[in-house]
Amino acid sequence: MIEVDIKMKLDTIMLETSFKTESSFFALLGPSGCGKSMTLKAIAGLCKPDEGRIVLDGEVLFDSEKKINLPPQKRGIGYLFQNYALFPNMNVRRNLEAAIFGKKKEERLKEIDEITTLFEIKSKLKAMPSELSGGEKQRVALARMLLSKPRLVLLDEPFSALDGFLKENLITDLKERLKAYGKQVVLVTHSMDEAYRISTETALMEKGSIIRLGKTEDVFANPKTVTGAKITGYRNVSDVKIVGRDTVFSPLWNMNFKVENLKEDAKGIVIREDAFSFTETENSKPIFVDEVEKTLLGNVLIFHYGGGKPIYMKLSDSQSIGKRLGIKASSIILLK
Repeated sequence: MIEVDIKMKLDTIMLETSFKTESSFFALLGPSGCGKSMTLKAIAGLCKPDEGRIVLDGEVLFDSEKKINLPPQKRGIGYLFQNYALFPNMNVRRNLEAAIFGKKKEERLKEIDEITTLFEIKSKLKAMPSELSGGEKQRVALARMLLSKPRLVLLDEPFSALDGFLKENLITDLKERLKAYGKQVVLVTHSMDEAYRISTETALMEKGSIIRLGKTEDVFANPKTVTGAKITGYRNVSDVKIVGRDTVFSPLWNMNFKVENLKEDAKGIVIREDAFSFTETENSKPIFVDEVEKTLLGNVLIFHYGGGKPIYMKLSDSQSIGKRLGIKASSIILLK
């Protein structure tokens, strides 16, 4: 279990991060500059918070009041940097040996043989980092990190330097290898896709603070805030004004919507792209079609209500476009 409760003044924001998790795969998801990478560095001991406490499996790594601040090498934490940080003047074998320096030769040979077999990089032992592909560099860096037998694995934007095709293959590959290793993983990413596919629990970060934390599927199904909805990739997000007992008005879309369980603290709504229907009578209004967007996952109708901004609807195969669209009140997610 990792417990974090820290404060640290950064250049543009005040980092005030607090969470506790036992999840095998935990993600910090948020835009660039929100403080997620600095949170990772604080856990690893690479920077010192102004105040707070960090505890790993019951051991205090940092406590400002008790003046405890264990150095990185005593924390038992593995950190995979964005650029993998391989030593450019060392071949793969020497890069791996750097993680187990001081062990007997027989032990080093045995451990390197095991890890290179697991990560399928045995044929690359004599190669220099410059001769490796992006995926091979990642596997070497991960193998080197795991040779140090960390209690906790930290991943800082591990796919940011990879192209789309390679990234798709490596997301599944990395998760399976880390699952086999069996230690807790904390992932930092700005990619909702990476967070959703890898993590079992997710925290949404914005301007130094966690605004939503929970099981990954729950967080994506209901991000709870307007900011959270945007971070998790919803395109149909709007601020609203309450105009009735069960009705809100969206200035963005110039449209009233009937909703369920309306409360005074409602500040916005989010509508999934598959929630609209041409046959639904509730919240049914005439639409103006802007275009049909073709994607690898199917077609998307881009439309607007009179005077409003664009809204997105996922079309099923060969679906004809009607003149009106409706949406059930129960399908509209209220946000704070």
